[in-house]
Amino acid sequence: MVLDKNTAKKTAELLLQINAIKLKPENPFTWASGWKSPIYCDNRILLSYPIIRNYIRDEMAKQVEQLYGKPDCIVGVATGAIGIGALVADKLNLPFVYVRPEPKSHGRQNQIEGHLEANQTVVVIEDLISTGKSSLNAVDALRAIDANVKGMLAVFTYGFETATKNFKEKNTELHTLSSYEYLIEQASDTGYVKEEQLLTLMEWRKDPSQWTNK
Repeated sequence: MVLDKNTAKKTAELLLQINAIKLKPENPFTWASGWKSPIYCDNRILLSYPIIRNYIRDEMAKQVEQLYGKPDCIVGVATGAIGIGALVADKLNLPFVYVRPEPKSHGRQNQIEGHLEANQTVVVIEDLISTGKSSLNAVDALRAIDANVKGMLAVFTYGFETATKNFKEKNTELHTLSSYEYLIEQASDTGYVKEEQLLTLMEWRKDPSQWTNK
């Protein structure tokens, strides 16, 4: 769920500006899943642009407080949201930890890096939501140590139905600064894509796992 339309469109504009989001309807990307896609999103790029990363930091911090007040800790999902999560935690003057996809195979075998106690309230920060599985894996790890997960806030979501279903099944609230719908609206309003490209992007969104660039 997107809280603020203006923030959503501004976020989309900035991500397009620095090529954190790339749109290539005529020459689609191939995701790790094997899906063909006219869009590719890598929000880690925003960390290289101080003005933009500070905008994202400030908006995420504001929405954390608006939605959840002050949690005990901010949690980043490795690896994409470690940097963004740490920025948000610093802005809110809160502790920060991050969650690995799985426990380390050596040393203390941690999956959660940093100090977090049972029953502490946390908000999880993520850079990108596709199916939501890796993000929710972090939620499972936090709940396994009895952390109180208030919700998750991400920079961007593709808005796939499977993600909505997965978050609902895990009883986890999700909000995002921006989404695919606002991205397409912004790209159309600014002339970033042509009308025929817009149609391709909308068609892909209907059934991304089966889409082919014909």
